[in-house]
Amino acid sequence: MNVVRFSPKSLLVLPFVTAISFSAHANQVWPDLPEGVKNGVGAQIDSKLYVGLGSMGNQFYMLDLQQLDKGWQKQADFSGPARDGATATVIDDNIYVFGGSGKANSNDTSPIIFDSVYRFDADKNAWSEVATKAPVGLLGAASYSPDKEQILFFGGYNKGYFDRYLNDVLTTNQKAEPEKWQKIVDDFMGMKPVDYRWNRHVLSYTPSTNEWQDLGSSPYLPNCGSALVTKGETALIISGEIKPGLRTDEVKSYHYGKAQPWLSEHPLPTPSSQSQQEGVAGAFAGISNGVVLVAGGANFHGAKLAFDKGNMFAHNGLPKAFNPETYVFNEGAWKQDKNLSEPLAYGVSFSVDDGILMVGGEMADSSASNKVTKLAWNGQHVEQQD
Repeated sequence: MNVVRFSPKSLLVLPFVTAISFSAHANQVWPDLPEGVKNGVGAQIDSKLYVGLGSMGNQFYMLDLQQLDKGWQKQADFSGPARDGATATVIDDNIYVFGGSGKANSNDTSPIIFDSVYRFDADKNAWSEVATKAPVGLLGAASYSPDKEQILFFGGYNKGYFDRYLNDVLTTNQKAEPEKWQKIVDDFMGMKPVDYRWNRHVLSYTPSTNEWQDLGSSPYLPNCGSALVTKGETALIISGEIKPGLRTDEVKSYHYGKAQPWLSEHPLPTPSSQSQQEGVAGAFAGISNGVVLVAGGANFHGAKLAFDKGNMFAHNGLPKAFNPETYVFNEGAWKQDKNLSEPLAYGVSFSVDDGILMVGGEMADSSASNKVTKLAWNGQHVEQQD
């Protein structure tokens, strides 16, 4: 696979939707969410930002960047079962939500990966279920639209494996049958990355025709929880999981419509506080003043070393780490920059003017943040503004 130089100057951030230009004063104060959100979805339609689901349950909020004094305004509640880890993309003035995991009914024993699709009509402030089913599990997938007509998907957990594992582990009494319970966990977590059969294909869904297409497979191991930075037809896929508990430092670009659409980019650099780059899931990412910014994310320090030594249950016994590092891709190379004010992962990124908004996220104590802060590249360093 060729290693190429990725030019951030050709990109705008598209974390689910079309980027916009919004001018803000240097001392701009960004309204915080009414409550915290992690593992939710975000979407952007013109000057309006939408956030919800995940730890918010069925709640959905909107912030108009042209009327910041109104703060986050409550929208219609999501009409399907609550879910974590879904992905959302905008076509016209509609937000389409795919995948995620949760309980189909509140009294169910275990969650499942949803294959249903929902549409939020922003003009009518109303949700409806779309008459289609995703052909693969899209929990943890990344999505974007290359042409404002279709939605492309990368990654996603295997629905059959995920549903069966959670059912088995949650219906087995750990105290009464500890050996059986542990074997279920060890067998699942001890598989090789390829054995999880995560979605390796680039899938396309076109709302106007209600049709799914397979655009071909990726030459890389599929990722879940990747950060996505895009412009037009090109997507930059940054890090993410390659199996539960194990991340990759890989960065690659997908060029829609090309005969050979995949290209390897420079991997994330090793952070100064660690001996190697573990890779991150749930990082914030975007473009600021012509450079790519990546911030935060979660991983398990030491998992990569264990995996390299042949331990497939690589994160066994390791605490989950929430990371404060920021990385800048500028002039053909990555470098580490100033840390975030606190470690954070699994929030939502939006583009504004010369930076990105970090909305919500999971903190080191597992609670959901309601904070909204801006990251911007000033030509020398990354600045964080509340």
